[in-house]
Amino acid sequence: MLEIIGMTVEDAKMIEYCGADRIELVSALTEGGVTPSFGLIEAVVNSVEIPVNIMIRHHANSFVYSNEDINIMLKDIDIVKNIGANGVVLGLLDNYNNIDENNLKLLLRECGNLDVTFHKAIDDTDCIKSIDTLNNHSQITNILTSGGKGNILNNIDIIKEMIYKSNNINILLGGGLNFNNINEIKEKTNAKDYHFGTAVRVDKNPFGKIDEVKLKELVKIIKI
Repeated sequence: MLEIIGMTVEDAKMIEYCGADRIELVSALTEGGVTPSFGLIEAVVNSVEIPVNIMIRHHANSFVYSNEDINIMLKDIDIVKNIGANGVVLGLLDNYNNIDENNLKLLLRECGNLDVTFHKAIDDTDCIKSIDTLNNHSQITNILTSGGKGNILNNIDIIKEMIYKSNNINILLGGGLNFNNINEIKEKTNAKDYHFGTAVRVDKNPFGKIDEVKLKELVKIIKI
């Protein structure tokens, strides 16, 4: 499965046209992605047939959220659900870089039947310990990770352990993936699910358009 970050309706259409499987819709890619406008979400969901998952992250200050933040996220999830998106992408930590399980439960309750990805906030934690925590929440369907901090190629053993321990959660590899390392990552991890952002944009520029040639080439690599 190949998920590509999109930021516009044009991105979404190109991602679908090139044969990718799912869109993660965000704004402010240079900030790691924040929640896009509801008008954009609606336009994208109505423009493509492939699933669209929405970033739930209204600021990029940290992954530690106040009660006011949580209330905003709950409202955002409710609106996203009513618009008809496939799922949401979220992640939240406490002040000790552990998963904020109490607030996670609140958000998951609001998610209902949405597909839920716990995003790369997990890479700021002890990833193996966090897998055990997330396994307790059946609504979480994906974990986006590069196996922790640093170069993803240095985290192969952790990634393999995460895949082994993840029960029914899909481990979605992303963060530092590119055309120079994807084949090695595939071979060494046997992972099935991948997530790409700037590597498939023109000149790898976060403000650039989706590069049709690059994305079609990537689709072939992932689906071999």
